[in-house]
Amino acid sequence: MQLDAGAYQRMLGEELRRLREERGLTRRDLNHRLRSDLSLQTLATYELGTRQCSVVRLVELCLALEVSPEALLARVGQRYSGTFGTTDSDGVRIDLRRVVDARHDDLAPLRRWAEGRLAECGTTGAPHEVHLDSAALARLAELCGTTAADLRTRIRRLS
Repeated sequence: MQLDAGAYQRMLGEELRRLREERGLTRRDLNHRLRSDLSLQTLATYELGTRQCSVVRLVELCLALEVSPEALLARVGQRYSGTFGTTDSDGVRIDLRRVVDARHDDLAPLRRWAEGRLAECGTTGAPHEVHLDSAALARLAELCGTTAADLRTRIRRLS
């Protein structure tokens, strides 16, 4: 599998811009939060995905945006499905909020897991929708006393 660097870079820039805007920051505001000199033009090119930033710069931007680099890269990785081999035809995408809202007693272990993940999302800025690979799905199904196929079907109905 090959990485489309341009597409990945654009998605990273879009996520940086989305995070900045979610926090009600202008580029100038973000620039003031950084510990290094960076022009507004350079910030704009990062957000447009027309310029690569170093890992150190990315971490600096994440700190200024109060999001973990892991959460940002996970969000971009989910958008660019398959980049890290995360596509799994036996897995399932899961909306954590819908799982928490579903009050099926037999899915209590799944709901507790989703509640924990949502709590992490609140502190790291991670997405509320995640991909469960087949191994994680099988473990959760076992905890819920059902099969992976049944749990996958039920999760899809919730989403």
